[in-house]
Amino acid sequence: MLKSIETRLASRRVQLCLGVLCMMSISSPQYVWALLTKPLGAQLNVGLAELQVTFSILIVLQTFFSPFQGYLVDRFGPKNLLSIGAVLTGLSWVLASRADTITSLYLSYGLLGGLGTGIVYVGVVGQVVKWFPDQRGFAVGMVAAGYGMGAILTTFPISQSLTDHGHQVTLWWFGCLLGGLGLLFAQGLRSPQEVKKDSESDLPGVGPSVMLRTPVFWLLFAMMTMMSTSGLMVISQMGAIAKDYQVANALVFGMAALPLALTIDRMTNGLTRPFFGWVSDRWGRENTMFIAFSLEALAMLAWISTIDSPVLFVLLSGVVFFGWGEIFSLFPSTLTDTFGPQHATTNYGFLYMAQGVGSIIGGPVAAMVHASTGSWLPVFALMIGLDALAAGLALWVLKPLRRKTPLYSQIPMKPPC
Repeated sequence: MLKSIETRLASRRVQLCLGVLCMMSISSPQYVWALLTKPLGAQLNVGLAELQVTFSILIVLQTFFSPFQGYLVDRFGPKNLLSIGAVLTGLSWVLASRADTITSLYLSYGLLGGLGTGIVYVGVVGQVVKWFPDQRGFAVGMVAAGYGMGAILTTFPISQSLTDHGHQVTLWWFGCLLGGLGLLFAQGLRSPQEVKKDSESDLPGVGPSVMLRTPVFWLLFAMMTMMSTSGLMVISQMGAIAKDYQVANALVFGMAALPLALTIDRMTNGLTRPFFGWVSDRWGRENTMFIAFSLEALAMLAWISTIDSPVLFVLLSGVVFFGWGEIFSLFPSTLTDTFGPQHATTNYGFLYMAQGVGSIIGGPVAAMVHASTGSWLPVFALMIGLDALAAGLALWVLKPLRRKTPLYSQIPMKPPC
């Protein structure tokens, strides 16, 4: 019986499904935070700015600690570390349900949540790039879509629970539920080395000590920072943008424009990840980057040009996110293609820090530019410029530079199992 279960777990398709499920179990802390700000602020008697520090802590710890988290996953295996990550994520909500000061909320929802979700996110991405050397773009896109779209399943139940039972009961129950599910799914995770009984050294590739000394990595880091900045600017400022252009509460197809746009954006943000990942497996990473990043630039230009139209505000925001979300499949697959799968999780941890840098530039820095100019046009001009620059760099700088990297020709494209 146990041997039969292990045989099934050895299938990389099963590993991909488990990775998607793990991602879905840790997506709610980021994507349903907006539902919790009002009741938490009222209970703790703090303003929105002070409360939003919790969310900043969550994102910063999720990204800036990712190299260390990735190293632990590579060192001790996905099952053990992702189990810990799932437990920390669930525990962060359980403890937040009992938070009676803003500091305790920072330490629970922010600190534990950031560490827990970071371990799971980086660990799952590191898993699939090893299992799918021939389809890295699509596989990473699938698990990234699990994170981007996972909260769709919990948004309405959590919203209803908040109305019926309040935030404390909701945080406690959903913390136990999501943490328990993540822990359960993590038990089936296996690395290709565990299945083949080979050592980690049998995989090709180099670690951070070599990678961080190459121009290719720093070019990828700069490009991911550019693209992260533009997308996170929209995520963090979308409510303010809709309010300034007086489209937030306008009816589109019988629904308020802002929540409808957010729902569509979450779907396109998830769908683009496996789609462009699949395209990149066939057309090449850099060619796909050029197409997707250019689409993002053109979509943002069209969006800001027609943003006072509620219908176009909703529809074009979806196109903007369809041109942005693919960075979470294209960059990790490109990185592993270049530097090999042996230290893939640790290596991606360093690249994922670009998301944290982008959150700072796209959040507070973009808000400062808007405050100083009194207009969103300079902000959009900057974001469109970053998108266009990243597209050009992908085709005319990254592509030839990667071909000159010796390790590129040494990475085998045969599936591990």
